[in-house]
Amino acid sequence: MSRDKGILISIWFIMIILILKFIKKSEIKHGILAFQFKQMITWLVGLLVVEKGLIRYPVREFKKANKTSFTFEYFIYPACCAIFNVRYPENKGKGIKLLYYIFHAGIITIIEVVIERYTNLVTYIKWRWYWTFISIGLTYYISRLFYCWYFKDEGSNFTKN
Repeated sequence: MSRDKGILISIWFIMIILILKFIKKSEIKHGILAFQFKQMITWLVGLLVVEKGLIRYPVREFKKANKTSFTFEYFIYPACCAIFNVRYPENKGKGIKLLYYIFHAGIITIIEVVIERYTNLVTYIKWRWYWTFISIGLTYYISRLFYCWYFKDEGSNFTKN
């Protein structure tokens, strides 16, 4: 097994542990909704970015299916988004909420940049780290809007931000 495939497997295990740690049993439906909504977004955006030649995934799971990374586009980003939405600091001020977005988008961006630099899992062609940061932040915001809309009748005080 190559080092890059080992990293992919490790990422899966780490993400599963994070999901189990940060999403309680009573929050599973909330996590699933956020996860699936983000999958829909990353499927569209991920295919567009790869087909336009902005990013390349030299090592990927399903080479004949499409050119995106199943691990990143269909599991890691959606799982992170599920945790983001379930743990969102709903009753905090706007500054804390903004920092929460920056923290989540920043962590993902830093990890992606390290992976891009030191592995063959992601290659930036006409892409820069700040596009990852912006796209993660924007898709999290869109997923948050959908999440709040979907669960608005649960008697919670969800807000758009």
